[in-house]
Amino acid sequence: MAQLDQSGDWKDRLAPSLDEITSLAIEAYASLPESFRALTGEIRFHVADFPDDAVMEEMALEDNFEILGLFEGAPIGLSAGAGGFTGQLPNRILLYRRPILDHWAETEDSLGDIVTHVLVHEIGHHFGLSDADMEALEASAD
Repeated sequence: MAQLDQSGDWKDRLAPSLDEITSLAIEAYASLPESFRALTGEIRFHVADFPDDAVMEEMALEDNFEILGLFEGAPIGLSAGAGGFTGQLPNRILLYRRPILDHWAETEDSLGDIVTHVLVHEIGHHFGLSDADMEALEASAD
């Protein structure tokens, strides 16, 4: 007996592109509390399929699916005004599309929730927030 597909029309859908993940990140970031976003200063988002060799080596990763994102930025307390630190690039968050999509396929979370989680954790870990603090921030973004 034939059965009708009730799951939606997936035959022509593609995995989200790098630009679409970037859009999700911008939207997720904008939904975070202003006090939390203020910690990052000027920030940029960069999405790549996988971490590059330098990140793999620096983080001592054996598998490029081990990392979903990375915060790159000035150490806490350093700014152009505080320590004469000039020529500094803006803080940025790197998001790794393929590991994020792999994680999405293995969970029941929405892709937007996963991107928000990665952003909060990358910023939070960089600034020394506890897991409980980050969970509260994620909940406030919903």
